Amino acid sequence: MNKTRIRLLVVVGVVVVAAIIAATYFTTVARPPEKVTLSIATGGVGGVYYPVGGAFASLWNKYLGPTVTATVEATTASVDNLKLLRDGKVEVAFTLPDTAYEAHRGTGAFSDSRVEVRALAVLYNNFQHIVTLEGKGITKIADLKGKRVSTGAPGSGTEVIALRILRAAGIDPDKDIVRERLGVRESADALRDGKIDAFFWSGGIPTAAVAELASAPGLKVVLLPSAEVVDKLREQYGPIYFVAKIPARTYAGQDTDLEVLTATNLLVVHARMPESLAYQLTKTLFDNMNEIVGAHAVIKDIKLEFQKSMYSPIPFHEGAIRYYREKGVWR
Repeated sequence: MNKTRIRLLVVVGVVVVAAIIAATYFTTVARPPEKVTLSIATGGVGGVYYPVGGAFASLWNKYLGPTVTATVEATTASVDNLKLLRDGKVEVAFTLPDTAYEAHRGTGAFSDSRVEVRALAVLYNNFQHIVTLEGKGITKIADLKGKRVSTGAPGSGTEVIALRILRAAGIDPDKDIVRERLGVRESADALRDGKIDAFFWSGGIPTAAVAELASAPGLKVVLLPSAEVVDKLREQYGPIYFVAKIPARTYAGQDTDLEVLTATNLLVVHARMPESLAYQLTKTLFDNMNEIVGAHAVIKDIKLEFQKSMYSPIPFHEGAIRYYREKGVWR
């Protein structure tokens, strides 16, 4: 082989290698990252999921944009949120743990199609509100029998818990009450207008719609205790529920602490979400949580130390686990 031919082969080889390097660079490095649109399923505008979801979206848009664009969707909450997640209509959802557990197992509202749901974060506590007005003659759950009661919007986690509480207290929701199915703001309006006698709401504290009702002139809101049913529900559904206190003066006219059934909210995604994206969402959220504490009082209760498998009835996403391991909190 003569020297001219060798030089030609060397030149050709260099060109080929350079072309491969250039192609790799422009397809993997120089090419802008694929844009991701995140729809966040929250709850009604009068509840807590909606403003907290908006705060999360603001962080993701600030630190991950323009690669990530996050928007907030108002929904009827937990049950519908997980169905939307299952069907690929949203990418992130807020939910109560009992609903998430049913979705994960394919029971209850999800008996026709289970959801490959994964926890991104354990959030704040959801306190059971059973709201009535002074003068209605209602001071305990048993007094709801024969009354007109809103058990929450169809497809909501509130409705799931409300029906369980009523049955645990010996009340048949289909026979012993006149049942309405209203969201929290609609329930508060209906109670104020005398259209219902009481309503159920499961949410963080303070919930705007309840606070506004409690502050209305000429009304005195009464919140019912619900700790009495917790042991029975734990026997039936496992350690999803526990007793916690709504502190005195959380709402106008509430003079004492109130022991109520409580559950921990979850922020969830589908198992199909790429690990890298789940990691970035989790990292951005917890690394910058201090920026959004003013959005709602419950945000201060979202803590890294609660990000452990023992606090969620469903598996965590691997991307979230990766971040929690880095922070030394994963168990």
